[in-house]
Amino acid sequence: MGKVLDITPRLRSQNSLENKKIEVRAEVLDITEARQEILSRDRRDVKRTILTEFVGAFVVLPEKGLLKAALYDISENGLAFDLELAEGGFAAGDEVAMRVYLNHSTYFPFTITVSNSRAIEDEGVVRHGAGFVKGTMNDVALHHFVKFIENVSASLKTDSGDVLVSHIS
Repeated sequence: MGKVLDITPRLRSQNSLENKKIEVRAEVLDITEARQEILSRDRRDVKRTILTEFVGAFVVLPEKGLLKAALYDISENGLAFDLELAEGGFAAGDEVAMRVYLNHSTYFPFTITVSNSRAIEDEGVVRHGAGFVKGTMNDVALHHFVKFIENVSASLKTDSGDVLVSHIS
């Protein structure tokens, strides 16, 4: 008979290790928050700046005039705006002329293409998402306006009226 290997000592050492309780402590991490942050960051290609009555905006209705629109947010590719629910809304694909007023009489015009609209009953508005029509004469001004809004909105303050002077003698 040939050579026989005795594996008994090896089996005994493995059994003794299994009999010993080896305690491993690992921290369980909840990745829900991190996952949500990554998803919300990846959903948009561009940074949006939320606006609420920051500047005056109107849509131009041919043969009717100007209809007040509340800018909701803005990015380098487009914007979202609200119209009163009673006024109705635009359909996806509609090309709409808009004006942003910097004061009561000074504005710059641009054109948007509506990509979506949805009624928000709680707020009494129809919210529209739209992209800027590229290749117009105001592309450069619009780009700088969006950058201005982004930069200014980072340091906006709310005036509570606590520093008003009643009269100067």
